[in-house]
Amino acid sequence: MHNLISGSGSYIPKITKTNADFINASFYDENKRPLPYGNDVIIEKFEAITGISERRYIGNELQNSDIATEAAKIAIKNACVDPETIDYIILAQNFGDVSATSNQCDFLPSIASRVKHNLKISNPNCVAYDLIFGCPGWVQAVIHADAFIKSGLAQKILVIGSETLSRVVDPNDRDSMIYSDGAAACILEKSPDKTSGILSTAAQSHTIEEAHYLFYGPSYHPEKNTNTNYIKMYGRKIYEFALNNVPKAMKVALDKSDIDIQDVTKILIHQANEKMDEAIIHRFYRQYGIKAPEGIMPMSIHKLGNSSVATVPTLFDLIVKGKLEGHQIKSGDVLLFASVGAGMNINAFVYRHL
Repeated sequence: MHNLISGSGSYIPKITKTNADFINASFYDENKRPLPYGNDVIIEKFEAITGISERRYIGNELQNSDIATEAAKIAIKNACVDPETIDYIILAQNFGDVSATSNQCDFLPSIASRVKHNLKISNPNCVAYDLIFGCPGWVQAVIHADAFIKSGLAQKILVIGSETLSRVVDPNDRDSMIYSDGAAACILEKSPDKTSGILSTAAQSHTIEEAHYLFYGPSYHPEKNTNTNYIKMYGRKIYEFALNNVPKAMKVALDKSDIDIQDVTKILIHQANEKMDEAIIHRFYRQYGIKAPEGIMPMSIHKLGNSSVATVPTLFDLIVKGKLEGHQIKSGDVLLFASVGAGMNINAFVYRHL
């Protein structure tokens, strides 16, 4: 028995911030010293490496739970399910609700509980909880949901990935240009046939040396309040970690599925750095002694940036609804979902589309 994504939805924020909008930013390094070259050079190098030319931010009137609710509403409608029949709401996020006037993370109540409240689901047996797993959170939430349904604990589960990273970035850190806001959701339920749905999963947590590659730390600006923290990362260490470990985890998932590598139609991978993702895909295929086929890895990062837990489900929703030019998902297609992020965590699942 397999479990199927019966409906999906995404919320893409309305505010577009281009790379040119950072031209007058004041960027400093981790030692609080001004960077030794102009912002035009910083932006040019940034785009060449990451592939990001634009990103999306939410308006001041919105918070994480608001956009998560909007994505959930679309997924529920798309799946044609009664919200009262949903057994679990699993919401992947990392910073809670963060207002436009403060970067304090608000988790009380959980974002999943807030979404259930917003959806007006009265059924007390619909259990709502947050999952904090870094950027791979939505993929991990799907893995949870798949296990719950297979065990008989649930029949329909709403899985959401939602984040507002624009509220927790240090504007004086050039890495702030990577991050964006967004939300996406899906309904997972039993597949009507024996061949479609989630075929296999894999997940890992590397914490001996890698736990603090992403962390919360003070601004790089020399005169800012050191009591206020922002999302920070060791980019080079993350890059090397991902290249060495993500392809292996992807192979574990694929090999467990008994699907031939040649039958994989699309790889939907978390997107924070285009060059890194390309290298991961090439290393993944190299494990099978073949080259990565053209068009195997759709990209949304160029216009949407890195919205953490929302990147992978947003990508799926865009493609399945014909909104990503040059890509489509047809019945019988085999998709490999994969992600990597804070923790450091890695996961993947193999999915055959109905």
